[in-house]
Order: sequence, then C-alpha cells, then structure tokens
Amino acid sequence: MSPTVTFAHLQSRSLIAVGGPDWRSFLQGLITQDVETPAPGVARFGALLTPQGRLLYDLFVVEREEGAWLDVEAEHRDALMQRLMIYRLRAKVEIAADDTRVSVLFAGDGAPAQPDGPGWARDGRLAELGWRGYGVDMPAGTVAASEAEREAQKLQLGVPGPKDWGVDKTYPIEANFDLLNGIDFHKGCFVGQETTSRMKRRGVIKNRMLPIAYEGPAPVFGTEVLVGDLRAGEMLSGVAGRGIALVRLDRALGAALTVEGRPARVEVPAWMSAAVGEEAA
Repeated sequence: MSPTVTFAHLQSRSLIAVGGPDWRSFLQGLITQDVETPAPGVARFGALLTPQGRLLYDLFVVEREEGAWLDVEAEHRDALMQRLMIYRLRAKVEIAADDTRVSVLFAGDGAPAQPDGPGWARDGRLAELGWRGYGVDMPAGTVAASEAEREAQKLQLGVPGPKDWGVDKTYPIEANFDLLNGIDFHKGCFVGQETTSRMKRRGVIKNRMLPIAYEGPAPVFGTEVLVGDLRAGEMLSGVAGRGIALVRLDRALGAALTVEGRPARVEVPAWMSAAVGEEAA
C-alpha cells in the first residue's frame, strides 16, 4: 500500500526575492551552498554563517526565471535581509521580501512523486522530505496536514531544525548540514568557510545532533543527557517519547543513557549511520 501523500502550509517560513545581474556571485561568496551551477526544480539547502563558522540562518535557494527565492525562517527574515544588505556593497543585486506562500508535500517515510504543475522544488536534503511548494494549491488526491505533522515527520527521520540550532550557537556540521547536502566543500570561499572546512578536513567531529528516545514528556531544552554520572549531551527540541539532542559521539552511541533520571537511547537514522559510525570509531 502506498503511503498517504500529505500537504501542509508552512507558516514558519517566508521568502526573500534575490535578483539582479550579480545575484549568483553575490550568494556564492556568502552561503554554504553552491549557486553558480544552475539547479532548477531543487530547493538547495544551505546556511549563512558567522565569520567564526557558527550557524546564523538556514535557508533554501530556489531558482526562478530571474534570480532566486531564499526560503527562510519567517521570524528571521528581516534580520537576514539586513545582513544581506550589509554584504551587498557594490554588487548589482536586488533584495526584497516576497509574500508568496510556502508549502510542503510529503509522505511519511516515503518519497512522493513529483507533483504536477509549476511552483514545486524537490527538498535537497532527503528524498523522504518530499517537495517544497511556492504559491501552490493542495494537489488533488493529497491529505491536508498541519505544520506540526510535518515537524513530527522530520523528528521521526532524525532531521534537526532551527529550534535545535538557534542563532549563533552551533557549528553547521554539528547540525548535520554536511550530511544533508547543506555544505559544498568544493565551491571555494564563503562566510565561515575556514572553520567549517577545517572541521571536515580533520575528521574530528565530536558532537552531532541525533534523535533520542525516552519515556514520558519532552525534557526542558538544555537538560543534560547522562551516561552514568558523565555528561553525554544536552536535549534540544522534542515531544513526548522522542526528541533531538546534541550528543558526544564517543559517549552516547550504544550507551544506556538517562534524561531526568529516565532511560534514554540514541537512535541513529539510516541516512547518517555510515558517517556517524566512522566518526565514533
């Protein structure tokens, strides 16, 4: 039986329209994702970092006939636009808010087929995350869902989000951007590139955001994850029974953990199991 295909509007996301003759070179020198090579029909995941290499804002780059949309957190759109204006200098780039609605089409653990009509872009992170829609209506034969249901699907897949990494706190590799096609290590310079490339090149990645299962309600953000009396990480976002934690790989993997005295265990998703296994070895 095929999985139910679900459609949801994402109230937490909004758009910035970027255009002008220099838009590609402008973004290329700023964000973690490559934009010099055209990729129509794909929402390319990436981020703008601090010069020290910490995550400021996540984004998706969605190409249009003239320029691109940046699909960003709605609450951070104004701040990100201000940051882009600072970097613009003499580049021939136009930056403006765009109120086109952002939606998503997904199917639980499966990968839905490409929907008909314009306005759709494949989520560049994982096939299971489906399609992002821009100014689209709900396709026939799909089921309406809330954004909370989309967040639940991401949690089941072990995909962290802005609630987990915050602003100017986390390195993108700790938030798995490298495993979710969010960093191009061959594109050349971008803001924060030196620290990011060094972490990857040295292969010394001690901490990652991983899904964690536990009993009872979600612990408070920042609650310690323990292995015995040793700190193995801290809780981030979550719901009853499951959440995301930033954990030390050398202590958390395969260990009997506790959170607020309750038994807990890390569950490494299939899409990152090989990489995490190598890093913890």
